[in-house]
Amino acid sequence: MMSIYHLPKGSKTVESKFINRKLIRPNLSEIKDKMNRDRDRDVDKRKMHPPTDTFAENYYYLKQMNKKTPMAVVFTDGEVLEGTIEWYDRNCIKLNRDNAPNLLVYKSQIKYIHKVGEAPEAAEEESKKRK
Repeated sequence: MMSIYHLPKGSKTVESKFINRKLIRPNLSEIKDKMNRDRDRDVDKRKMHPPTDTFAENYYYLKQMNKKTPMAVVFTDGEVLEGTIEWYDRNCIKLNRDNAPNLLVYKSQIKYIHKVGEAPEAAEEESKKRK
């Protein structure tokens, strides 16, 4: 290895070789902008549809089952049955009734369900129409 003091005549010093070199640094803000654009583009591609099942119905049934809340089930033909919900699945609920047989009710035949003491507005309107 040669030192600065033993260079051949006419050659540049080691220090002068590096003087004209520039240090190349990437602009970090440009890189961050590019990464954000790429991420935003990927998010648009992967945008998820809203879920079809919110599990609100399941939460409501579980809440009423655990508290053994007396419920009124109004059928599509207007008949009303009262009892507590023992269990449910995708297609039906089991309604336990006092002094009457327990029933397995298809959800497709249910118009709406409400707590026994709290008649919803639709039930009040139906009762007015019948009178």
